[in-house]
Amino acid sequence: MGKFQYGDTISHDFDDRVLAHLEVVIVQKLRRNEPFLFAWNRDISLGSGRTSVWVHSHALLAFRYNGGRPPTLNRHWLEALVAAANSPQGLRVLPEPQASAVGAGLGEADLDQ
Repeated sequence: MGKFQYGDTISHDFDDRVLAHLEVVIVQKLRRNEPFLFAWNRDISLGSGRTSVWVHSHALLAFRYNGGRPPTLNRHWLEALVAAANSPQGLRVLPEPQASAVGAGLGEADLDQ
């Protein structure tokens, strides 16, 4: 499990694979100076509920991973997450869609394209 940290007080654990996809979307939005809402549900073991944060260029963000190897990225999932980030409801974790057999994976060199 990786950890998304927002400022000094808000953090949430995400699977490393999920976090890697969220990081790509968040960084791309911030590079374009496009603030957006990011919301996630807390696990029932943590009291359930939902957390929402306004992500903007001055927000203090950190992405911490437990694994040492970056996962292959799913282009279809990235596109779905970007569409969510651009919606009025904002970015939220969506289930990973099945990748097509051709061109679904991205290497690190493809992250900014």
